[in-house]
Amino acid sequence: MAIDASHEAGRQARIRLGMVGGGQGAFIGAVHRIAARIDDQFELVAGALASDSTRAKASAKEIGLTDDRAYGSFEEMARAEAARTDGIEAVAIVTPNHVHAPVAKAFLQAGIHVICDKPLTTTLAEAEELVALVRSTGKVFVVTHNYTGYPMVRQARAMVASGELGDIRLVHAEYLQDWLTERLEQSDHKQAAWRTDPARSGPGGCIGDIGTHAYNLACFVSGLELDELLAQLSTFVPGRRLDDDVQILLRWKGGARGMLWASQVAVGHENGLTLRVSGSKGGLEWVQENPNQLWFTPYGRPKQLLTRGGAGTLGAAARVTRLPSGHPEGYLEGFATIYAEAAHAIRAARVGEKPDRDVLFPTIEDGLAGVKFIDAAVRSSAAKGAWIRMS
Repeated sequence: MAIDASHEAGRQARIRLGMVGGGQGAFIGAVHRIAARIDDQFELVAGALASDSTRAKASAKEIGLTDDRAYGSFEEMARAEAARTDGIEAVAIVTPNHVHAPVAKAFLQAGIHVICDKPLTTTLAEAEELVALVRSTGKVFVVTHNYTGYPMVRQARAMVASGELGDIRLVHAEYLQDWLTERLEQSDHKQAAWRTDPARSGPGGCIGDIGTHAYNLACFVSGLELDELLAQLSTFVPGRRLDDDVQILLRWKGGARGMLWASQVAVGHENGLTLRVSGSKGGLEWVQENPNQLWFTPYGRPKQLLTRGGAGTLGAAARVTRLPSGHPEGYLEGFATIYAEAAHAIRAARVGEKPDRDVLFPTIEDGLAGVKFIDAAVRSSAAKGAWIRMS
């Protein structure tokens, strides 16, 4: 059958991307911009890069946006870009948490796909409202849980799904940092200031910032759904208004058990995200600081070290691997994989199709699950460690 040239061109052209947030002094905005360009599938053409219009336009000039597409507010940007024939097709939201919901809503209503940092929103009601809006508009919505983009995480997920571990019994996740060991938010530190502020971060501090990553990773790899949890959220630094250490017992549907520990005051740990999954036939362990390795232990046999691109690599890992084995891939490439998967979905949407079944990215439902997790953990801790069933 002949290929329609215009149809194929519609699939392949670069995606016009806008960004809200990520201006001067922001860390994650630059990460998103780099990740979006790694596979050459997006072109950043517009932005409202800060809440202050002067700083927003100065930030836009620094990264090469034209004056007519450097906006002073996200509301102005959504209206203007929706009206342009060459307007953006997708927006990346890289603001503090409390801005996620209004920005996402504005762009969805303008008919624009959304790529949003986690957590999805600061309240469960906002998250549920966004889910309904995504379903009604039919737009692609991606949550950037970037660790799901790592090849050896995809490998682990495929091994669990194929039954190599047998029946899953234990799923343990931890994410340990030490950068908030002192009250850094009292200094001129933008990242610490908003992450420890309930008005901008939401009801969870460490639980929302990195605990959600650990939880999402555990769900993604194990394929399990959480039934209930018992949480203790602690604040060790005097004067801090949100939790900086989180310890949670997990009961998964189907009978598996687990634990999650997230901390930003665990001295000696820089970015210690670790996942362990154990079943009736074997176990897996993945450590983010050595992301190209996955330990697999078949029960009663020696441990096996699987490497990205090496012997034993499954198709799920190979399709998101860019470099030959032995050449490290990591954080930026993990983000880039999420953007690449988003690009597949957006290109398919251009021509009224669904993406291929292999395309995999965290969805609006995954974002909702993360907000439910935060909500349940906060309520459990407030009730002095009561078991809370996931809503």
